[in-house]
Amino acid sequence: MGTGTFVKDRTYKAARKRGKVAAPPRGFDIPLLLTIVALLVFGLVMLYSASWDFSLGVYGDPMKMLTRQVLWMVMGVFSAAILARFDYHHWRKLVLLAMAITIVLLIGVLLLSEIRFNAKRAYIDGSVQPSELAKLVSIIYLAVWMFSKRQSLQNIQLGLIPLGMILGIVGGLIYLQPDLSAAGTVLILGGLLFFLAGGDLKQISVLLIAALLMGWLVVKASPTGAERVSDFINGIKDPTQASYHVRRSFEAIVNGGFLGTGIGRGVTKLLGLPVPPTDSIFAVVAEELGLIGSMVLIGLYSALVWRGMVIARRAPDMLGTLLASGMALWIGLEALINMAVMVGLMPFAGNALPFVSAGGSNLVVSLAAIGILLNISRQSGVTVEKGNDWRSFGAVVDLRWRNRRRRVSRARRS
Repeated sequence: MGTGTFVKDRTYKAARKRGKVAAPPRGFDIPLLLTIVALLVFGLVMLYSASWDFSLGVYGDPMKMLTRQVLWMVMGVFSAAILARFDYHHWRKLVLLAMAITIVLLIGVLLLSEIRFNAKRAYIDGSVQPSELAKLVSIIYLAVWMFSKRQSLQNIQLGLIPLGMILGIVGGLIYLQPDLSAAGTVLILGGLLFFLAGGDLKQISVLLIAALLMGWLVVKASPTGAERVSDFINGIKDPTQASYHVRRSFEAIVNGGFLGTGIGRGVTKLLGLPVPPTDSIFAVVAEELGLIGSMVLIGLYSALVWRGMVIARRAPDMLGTLLASGMALWIGLEALINMAVMVGLMPFAGNALPFVSAGGSNLVVSLAAIGILLNISRQSGVTVEKGNDWRSFGAVVDLRWRNRRRRVSRARRS
């Protein structure tokens, strides 16, 4: 789509003031837009099929959950539209405030919210979860921090130790809710961004070992974590000994077969599949659309990650690369964990299936991430000011998988 279709971008004018402009900014990434539209439509259809009976029993209205999801979607699309026009470089000035607000919300939910399902995770009748916002803000904060410290990441005192403190504060507050899956997601994303930013492989190895050790200690100290790991190990040895949730998911998958039973004709969601509109919605997809429908959904997530990586490679600077890759990998990771849990390949986690599961917080922040991705895609033709050129840091070039020189590159001297 030509750039004449869009109003002239403010970031283009800003770039002309900052330095040179190699070419006019591109339009929005159309393959990414089409992928998101397809996921949103797919999600609404499957959410209604999965939620009408559950919603009728809980709220007395079969349309209640679908109506709420549409309202959240409108809010999310509005947020994405704003962020798609908001120059991502401005996050360098706003990220400290965003992180401070996020930490206050995480502390507030521990002090003020009511206990629901043995956890304190949300405000406003369980609808607003700050842990979802924390994932998005953590990616932005880490991307900005690593970009500003890009010449010092090889120094353990300026790289690994501050990174561990940042992740420890955010992850620790989320863990206290408790939300083990969200805390783990933040830690994984931090490690991935550190790797893409050019962190030393020895430091990354230390971070990985420390994360594994902490994970083991958490599992040992948490009755819920220990139970989930025990159920997972038993399920790997014998699927009939897996947790009740996973066994009902297997039942749905077997019922679906290759072509599925048809939308709205699944029966497992009516006969004991836990929370089909949220955690278990992939099992509903597998039953009603079969292997074919499941592969289509996986293909859509793969397309989203692919376009995110393309946008990251074309970004005008290292900050854009880290932001784009972080957003894409985050959404892909959430989807992978949710689907892997439903087929018994991971211990049970509470990750939502992005754009499909019922849940306003996850939907809004996921669409906000897409807005940031779209803004980065529009600036692929803009050259940033001298001194911020990402190509001086070979570890980020080609996202560290096609750099034909040394695997861990350092800043080159001018």
